[in-house]
Amino acid sequence: MAKTEVILTHHIVGLGGESDHVKVAAGYARNYLFPQGLAIPLTGANKRRLEVLKQRRGERESHELNAMTELAKSLSKLVCVLAVKTGEDGKMFGTITPGMIADQLKTQFEATIDKRKIHLEQPIRTLGEHEVELRLHADVVTTLKVRVESTTPLAAPAVAPPPEPKKEEQKTEKRGRRPEVSPPQKAETGDKPREPRPERKAPRPDRGPRPDQGPRAEKHGKAPKAEKPQKGE
Repeated sequence: MAKTEVILTHHIVGLGGESDHVKVAAGYARNYLFPQGLAIPLTGANKRRLEVLKQRRGERESHELNAMTELAKSLSKLVCVLAVKTGEDGKMFGTITPGMIADQLKTQFEATIDKRKIHLEQPIRTLGEHEVELRLHADVVTTLKVRVESTTPLAAPAVAPPPEPKKEEQKTEKRGRRPEVSPPQKAETGDKPREPRPERKAPRPDRGPRPDQGPRAEKHGKAPKAEKPQKGE
Protein backbone atom coordinates (compact mmCIF):
# COMPACT_ATOMS: atom_id res chain seq x y z
CA MET A 1 0.00 0.00 0.00
CA ALA A 2 1.42 3.36 -1.05
CA LYS A 3 2.37 5.79 1.71
CA THR A 4 2.46 9.55 1.63
CA GLU A 5 3.87 12.10 4.07
CA VAL A 6 1.59 14.83 5.35
CA ILE A 7 1.65 17.69 7.85
CA LEU A 8 -1.10 17.52 10.46
CA THR A 9 -3.00 20.73 11.02
CA HIS A 10 -5.11 19.38 13.93
CA HIS A 11 -4.55 17.00 16.78
CA ILE A 12 -5.58 13.46 15.88
CA VAL A 13 -5.62 10.91 18.69
CA GLY A 14 -3.24 8.08 17.94
CA LEU A 15 -1.65 9.87 15.02
CA GLY A 16 -0.11 13.16 16.20
CA GLY A 17 -0.55 16.85 16.82
CA GLU A 18 -0.33 20.05 14.85
CA SER A 19 2.86 20.54 12.76
CA ASP A 20 3.78 16.84 13.03
CA HIS A 21 5.07 15.10 9.91
CA VAL A 22 3.47 11.67 9.63
CA LYS A 23 3.23 8.97 6.99
CA VAL A 24 -0.21 7.63 6.22
CA ALA A 25 -1.84 5.62 3.49
CA ALA A 26 -2.33 7.62 0.33
CA GLY A 27 -6.01 6.70 0.15
CA TYR A 28 -6.58 7.69 3.80
CA ALA A 29 -4.95 11.08 3.19
CA ARG A 30 -6.74 11.68 -0.08
CA ASN A 31 -10.21 10.55 1.02
CA TYR A 32 -10.31 11.70 4.67
CA LEU A 33 -7.47 13.91 5.95
CA PHE A 34 -7.32 16.39 3.09
CA PRO A 35 -11.11 16.83 2.64
CA GLN A 36 -11.61 17.31 6.43
CA GLY A 37 -8.79 19.87 6.62
CA LEU A 38 -6.90 17.75 9.15
CA ALA A 39 -3.66 17.61 7.16
CA ILE A 40 -1.87 19.15 4.20
CA PRO A 41 0.60 17.63 1.76
CA LEU A 42 4.26 17.94 2.63
CA THR A 43 5.50 20.53 0.13
CA GLY A 44 7.94 23.43 0.23
CA ALA A 45 5.12 25.96 0.31
CA ASN A 46 3.32 24.21 3.14
CA LYS A 47 6.47 24.00 5.25
CA ARG A 48 6.23 27.74 5.73
CA ARG A 49 3.05 27.16 7.75
CA LEU A 50 4.84 25.12 10.36
CA GLU A 51 5.46 28.07 12.67
CA VAL A 52 1.78 28.95 12.70
CA LEU A 53 0.84 25.32 13.36
CA LYS A 54 3.32 25.03 16.23
CA GLN A 55 1.89 28.16 17.84
CA ARG A 56 -1.63 26.77 17.52
CA ARG A 57 -0.48 23.50 19.05
CA GLY A 58 1.07 25.29 22.04
CA GLU A 59 -2.16 27.13 22.73
CA ARG A 60 -4.19 23.94 22.52
CA GLU A 61 -1.94 22.00 24.87
CA SER A 62 -1.93 24.84 27.40
CA HIS A 63 -5.72 24.95 27.33
CA GLU A 64 -5.95 21.15 27.75
CA LEU A 65 -3.54 21.25 30.69
CA ASN A 66 -5.61 23.87 32.50
CA ALA A 67 -8.84 22.05 31.76
CA MET A 68 -7.50 18.66 32.97
CA THR A 69 -6.08 20.24 36.12
CA GLU A 70 -9.47 21.70 37.05
CA LEU A 71 -11.18 18.42 36.16
CA ALA A 72 -8.75 16.47 38.36
CA LYS A 73 -9.53 18.69 41.35
CA SER A 74 -13.26 18.10 40.88
CA LEU A 75 -13.04 14.34 40.34
CA SER A 76 -10.83 13.82 43.40
CA LYS A 77 -13.74 15.02 45.60
CA LEU A 78 -16.40 12.80 44.00
CA VAL A 79 -17.51 9.22 44.62
CA CYS A 80 -18.64 7.29 41.57
CA VAL A 81 -21.25 4.66 42.50
CA LEU A 82 -21.67 1.50 40.44
CA ALA A 83 -24.51 -0.94 41.11
CA VAL A 84 -23.89 -4.57 40.21
CA LYS A 85 -25.63 -7.90 40.67
CA THR A 86 -24.26 -10.32 43.23
CA GLY A 87 -25.03 -13.75 44.54
CA GLU A 88 -26.54 -14.53 47.92
CA ASP A 89 -23.04 -14.70 49.35
CA GLY A 90 -22.28 -11.13 48.18
CA LYS A 91 -19.87 -12.12 45.39
CA MET A 92 -20.02 -10.13 42.14
CA PHE A 93 -20.84 -11.52 38.73
CA GLY A 94 -17.94 -10.34 36.56
CA THR A 95 -15.66 -7.33 37.13
CA ILE A 96 -15.69 -3.53 36.92
CA THR A 97 -14.10 -2.25 33.70
CA PRO A 98 -12.78 1.22 32.75
CA GLY A 99 -15.63 1.55 30.27
CA MET A 100 -18.22 1.08 33.03
CA ILE A 101 -16.56 3.77 35.15
CA ALA A 102 -16.42 6.19 32.19
CA ASP A 103 -20.14 5.62 31.50
CA GLN A 104 -21.10 6.31 35.12
CA LEU A 105 -18.99 9.48 35.21
CA LYS A 106 -20.88 10.69 32.16
CA THR A 107 -24.27 9.72 33.63
CA GLN A 108 -23.78 10.93 37.21
CA PHE A 109 -21.54 13.98 36.78
CA GLU A 110 -21.63 14.75 33.02
CA ALA A 111 -17.84 14.34 32.92
CA THR A 112 -16.59 12.98 29.61
CA ILE A 113 -13.36 11.00 30.04
CA ASP A 114 -11.75 8.62 27.63
CA LYS A 115 -11.80 5.13 29.13
CA ARG A 116 -8.14 4.74 28.14
CA LYS A 117 -7.29 7.39 30.76
CA ILE A 118 -8.80 5.24 33.52
CA HIS A 119 -6.05 2.98 34.84
CA LEU A 120 -6.86 -0.14 36.90
CA GLU A 121 -3.93 -1.94 38.47
CA GLN A 122 -6.13 -5.00 38.92
CA PRO A 123 -9.77 -5.77 38.08
CA ILE A 124 -12.34 -4.77 40.71
CA ARG A 125 -14.13 -7.90 41.86
CA THR A 126 -15.40 -6.98 45.34
CA LEU A 127 -17.98 -4.64 46.82
CA GLY A 128 -16.99 -1.52 48.71
CA GLU A 129 -14.85 1.53 47.99
CA HIS A 130 -11.84 1.44 45.67
CA GLU A 131 -9.38 4.08 44.47
CA VAL A 132 -8.88 4.29 40.71
CA GLU A 133 -6.06 6.19 39.04
CA LEU A 134 -6.98 8.70 36.31
CA ARG A 135 -4.24 9.71 33.87
CA LEU A 136 -5.97 12.73 32.41
CA HIS A 137 -2.88 14.34 30.92
CA ALA A 138 0.81 13.68 30.64
CA ASP A 139 1.31 16.05 33.57
CA VAL A 140 -2.02 15.49 35.40
CA VAL A 141 -2.70 12.33 37.40
CA THR A 142 -5.40 12.01 40.08
CA THR A 143 -7.45 9.36 41.88
CA LEU A 144 -11.18 8.72 41.84
CA LYS A 145 -13.17 6.94 44.56
CA VAL A 146 -15.39 4.21 43.16
CA ARG A 147 -18.00 2.56 45.40
CA VAL A 148 -19.44 -0.73 44.21
CA GLU A 149 -22.87 -1.61 45.64
CA SER A 150 -25.05 -4.66 45.24
CA THR A 151 -28.54 -4.54 43.75
CA THR A 152 -29.35 -8.00 45.12
CA PRO A 153 -31.16 -7.79 48.47
CA LEU A 154 -29.40 -9.77 51.15
CA ALA A 155 -31.37 -12.46 52.96
CA ALA A 156 -32.40 -11.41 56.46
CA PRO A 157 -30.71 -13.49 59.16
CA ALA A 158 -32.97 -15.91 61.03
CA VAL A 159 -33.99 -14.60 64.44
CA ALA A 160 -34.10 -17.19 67.23
CA PRO A 161 -37.35 -17.19 69.26
CA PRO A 162 -37.04 -15.79 72.78
CA PRO A 163 -36.65 -18.41 75.54
CA GLU A 164 -39.82 -19.37 77.37
CA PRO A 165 -40.00 -18.00 80.93
CA LYS A 166 -39.84 -20.44 83.82
CA LYS A 167 -43.06 -21.52 85.44
CA GLU A 168 -42.02 -20.04 88.78
CA GLU A 169 -41.60 -16.62 87.16
CA GLN A 170 -44.98 -16.60 85.43
CA LYS A 171 -47.23 -14.36 87.49
CA THR A 172 -50.47 -12.97 86.21
CA GLU A 173 -51.61 -9.62 87.43
CA LYS A 174 -55.03 -8.09 87.09
CA ARG A 175 -55.72 -4.44 87.23
CA GLY A 176 -57.03 -3.39 90.68
CA ARG A 177 -56.17 -6.72 92.31
CA ARG A 178 -53.10 -8.05 93.96
CA PRO A 179 -51.25 -10.77 92.12
CA GLU A 180 -52.06 -14.26 93.28
CA VAL A 181 -49.08 -15.89 94.87
CA SER A 182 -48.87 -19.60 94.43
CA PRO A 183 -48.05 -21.60 97.62
CA PRO A 184 -44.45 -22.70 97.93
CA GLN A 185 -43.81 -26.04 96.44
CA LYS A 186 -42.29 -28.75 98.59
CA ALA A 187 -38.97 -30.10 97.63
CA GLU A 188 -39.28 -33.29 95.72
CA THR A 189 -37.99 -36.23 97.77
CA GLY A 190 -38.33 -39.95 97.60
CA ASP A 191 -40.61 -40.14 100.73
CA LYS A 192 -44.37 -40.29 100.43
CA PRO A 193 -46.34 -37.36 101.82
CA ARG A 194 -47.61 -37.86 105.37
CA GLU A 195 -51.32 -38.38 105.95
CA PRO A 196 -53.08 -35.81 108.17
CA ARG A 197 -53.62 -36.84 111.79
CA PRO A 198 -57.21 -37.64 112.83
CA GLU A 199 -58.87 -35.13 115.07
CA ARG A 200 -59.09 -36.06 118.80
CA LYS A 201 -62.52 -36.57 120.28
CA ALA A 202 -63.54 -34.34 123.15
CA PRO A 203 -63.73 -36.15 126.59
CA ARG A 204 -67.14 -37.01 127.87
CA PRO A 205 -68.44 -34.91 130.76
CA ASP A 206 -68.36 -36.53 134.24
CA ARG A 207 -71.90 -37.69 135.01
CA GLY A 208 -71.15 -38.87 138.55
CA PRO A 209 -72.19 -42.21 140.15
CA ARG A 210 -75.52 -43.65 139.35
CA PRO A 211 -78.13 -43.48 142.13
CA ASP A 212 -78.39 -47.23 142.57
CA GLN A 213 -74.67 -47.58 143.27
CA GLY A 214 -72.80 -46.44 146.39
CA PRO A 215 -69.31 -45.12 146.51
CA ARG A 216 -66.89 -47.61 145.36
CA ALA A 217 -64.15 -48.79 147.67
CA GLU A 218 -60.79 -47.56 146.98
CA LYS A 219 -59.07 -49.72 144.57
CA HIS A 220 -56.75 -52.25 146.24
CA GLY A 221 -57.64 -50.83 149.69
CA LYS A 222 -59.62 -52.20 152.67
CA ALA A 223 -62.70 -50.77 154.32
CA PRO A 224 -61.86 -48.75 157.41
CA LYS A 225 -62.51 -50.50 160.72
CA ALA A 226 -65.30 -49.35 163.03
CA GLU A 227 -64.06 -47.39 165.96
CA LYS A 228 -64.41 -49.12 169.38
CA PRO A 229 -66.53 -47.38 171.97
CA GLN A 230 -64.42 -45.83 174.68
CA LYS A 231 -65.02 -46.52 178.36
CA GLY A 232 -67.19 -44.23 180.44
CA GLU A 233 -69.40 -43.38 177.55
